[in-house]
Amino acid sequence: MNLCDILFMKILKKIYSIFICILLLLMLYQCKKGAAEFTLKGIISDQTLNTGLIGATIQLYKVPAGSTEKVLVESKVIPDDGSYSFTFQREAIEKYVLIIEKENYFPIEEDIFFASLTTTEDNIRNYNTTAKSWVKIKLKNENAQAGDHLRYIKQDGKVNCLECCPSAEQNYYGGIDTSIYCVNDANTNYSIYYWIIGTSQQNLLSANTSIFDTTEISLIY
Repeated sequence: MNLCDILFMKILKKIYSIFICILLLLMLYQCKKGAAEFTLKGIISDQTLNTGLIGATIQLYKVPAGSTEKVLVESKVIPDDGSYSFTFQREAIEKYVLIIEKENYFPIEEDIFFASLTTTEDNIRNYNTTAKSWVKIKLKNENAQAGDHLRYIKQDGKVNCLECCPSAEQNYYGGIDTSIYCVNDANTNYSIYYWIIGTSQQNLLSANTSIFDTTEISLIY
């Protein structure tokens, strides 16, 4: 074997070694990429008391692509500062769902789609909710006549929740003696405007609903 052949073989071995190194690096990168993790963190705030939502339960669910089933990833209790953090493996998931619950607070449920998450930095998601209060709307017709017609409509108060009372006009006829309970954001106003149809009697009734308590609005006519 002449000198040229020897040099050629050395060059081939060098090229082969470089190729193997590049291949190993690519394989290592793919392994790391497949095992990448998301970190989801933030603050859950009690908007009523201006604190963290201390003692609330926060649950992270994943929803596989093509499914509607929520699979629990992890559950935690929120500490005094309201912070939370989840670190979880990157998977072929359509979306994640955060559910935050605490007794006598309005629950939070938020969809976090896979496409909105990144593995290169923390994914910050902050949320807030309010404490509950209730209003008792007392309706009583003390001198009932068959043709009496009461109409009222909510002016202020919580809307768009499962426990919320309707915002549409409410109508009552004849003799009534009843109470209606409606949920509200704590320490905020709740009001109704009413008419006694066919008379000049109409008015706005309102009350500030205290946290975790029930406040009465009386409509006696």
